Amino acid sequence: MFRSAYADVPAVDLPIHEAVLGHAAGFGDTPALIDGTDGTTLTYAQVDRFHRRLAAALAGAGVRKGDVLALHSPNTIAYPVAFYAATRAGASVTTVHPLATPEEFAGQLRDSATRWIVTVSPLLEAARRAAALAGGVREIFVGDSAPGHRSLLGMLENTAPEPAVAVDPAEDVAVLPYSSGTTGTPKGVMLTHRQIATNLAQLEPAITVGPGDRILAVLPFFHIYGLTALMNAPLRKGATVVVLPRFEPDTFLAAVQNHRIGILYAAPPIVLALARHPSVGHYDLSSLRYVISAAAPLDARLAEACSRRLGLPPLGQAYGMTELSPATHVVPPAALREAPAGTVGRLIAGTEMRIVSLEDPGRDLGPGEPGEILIRGPQVMKGYLGRPEATTALIDGDGWLHTGDVGQVDDDGWLFVVDRVKELIKYKGFQVAPAELEALLLTHPDIADAAVVGARDDDGNEIPHAHVVRRTPAADLSAQEVMTYVAERVAPYKRVRRVTFTDTVPRAASGKILRRQLRDRP
Repeated sequence: MFRSAYADVPAVDLPIHEAVLGHAAGFGDTPALIDGTDGTTLTYAQVDRFHRRLAAALAGAGVRKGDVLALHSPNTIAYPVAFYAATRAGASVTTVHPLATPEEFAGQLRDSATRWIVTVSPLLEAARRAAALAGGVREIFVGDSAPGHRSLLGMLENTAPEPAVAVDPAEDVAVLPYSSGTTGTPKGVMLTHRQIATNLAQLEPAITVGPGDRILAVLPFFHIYGLTALMNAPLRKGATVVVLPRFEPDTFLAAVQNHRIGILYAAPPIVLALARHPSVGHYDLSSLRYVISAAAPLDARLAEACSRRLGLPPLGQAYGMTELSPATHVVPPAALREAPAGTVGRLIAGTEMRIVSLEDPGRDLGPGEPGEILIRGPQVMKGYLGRPEATTALIDGDGWLHTGDVGQVDDDGWLFVVDRVKELIKYKGFQVAPAELEALLLTHPDIADAAVVGARDDDGNEIPHAHVVRRTPAADLSAQEVMTYVAERVAPYKRVRRVTFTDTVPRAASGKILRRQLRDRP
């Protein structure tokens, strides 16, 4: 068993809004959130005041403890205010991908029994359709303005007292992101107030921010990585978060330059742009002190090219998963120069790990031996919403979460992720469940069988690669037709990006697809 070298941290038994904003009033006029496109700024005092007013308004609208509120928006400076207002009103927040189709959105609404939606006017039609398909939604609020819908801006004028809601941090769910886990379709991940607040405290000894630090939030808040690293963690410590709604190279680079960003949390596609995009040389990026990449594997050569171009220390990586609130490993900024290339970091405080044999899961392995990564700690999720069997399949009776990733540890405790047992595909950090795409492909009249696995494109990104069996050899079905069929029915990040036609899909006697055989095919 491998244990963190950091001292254990006590559990943070606070509601997440108190764990993050409990000292907000003390930071006063320090900028908390800055819109990276137009410069609109909210101070810590304003965030504290506004989220309390909005919580009162939500309570007045009927939001009660135990309700689920869906937050359906790109990054805006209103997003954190809405999130903490909802939790203060007693709701659990389910975060939704802004590009989800109405049908995908409706599935999440039904599964989570969502009663309230907060969206923005450009996404309002999708939210309306999803609500109509799902049923059970009482009201849709908008962050900006739209006819026929209450606006968060208008609700800030509320003068009613904030609700006094009793929260049990150990049991009450604060956030309900959706994850495919190691396989299957997306499931609601129940993360309690204690779990996500304690994970923030676990990270602090390794990677600390504070007043004066400026962080660029271009990774989405709806993703657990963005929610933790770009929203909860910096706002807990008085740093300034510059918010962008999406990644566009010139807008992103201008924000780094104009706002003097010092700390950049990235994903591999952003690292790729920093390493190769021609616009990088046109901006002053000298304020950057370090870059941490997570959410998907980062190619070591790409990391080295990025750090060399920017004149920075080697890029660090971090590791975790939604079901782990999400962090378990990070390369501390103080150790960037000593960390071996390719490592995803060392265990954060209060976290234990085992590496177990793939052939004999009851056998623990030592340094240098690759096996499945198992994690135990206070950040392990409460469970999957309404899916006790899926929860039990992931977390064993001793509390070990089986990640589905294959890794090995060196003698100094650095973890390297070298392969995966799980079937999940990580396209630019977003989860794609092969089973979901396979079920969709089988609805095509000219497809008899299909399997989807991860493959690498020319830039090193993992992409969904479909292996398709035509219903008849004479079927006139092209790869482009297959990709278009899928693209018309799923969010952009789930699209099939490569198609290979095959005579058969390899399966075990049980019927399980032998994905490793497909991945090994040339």
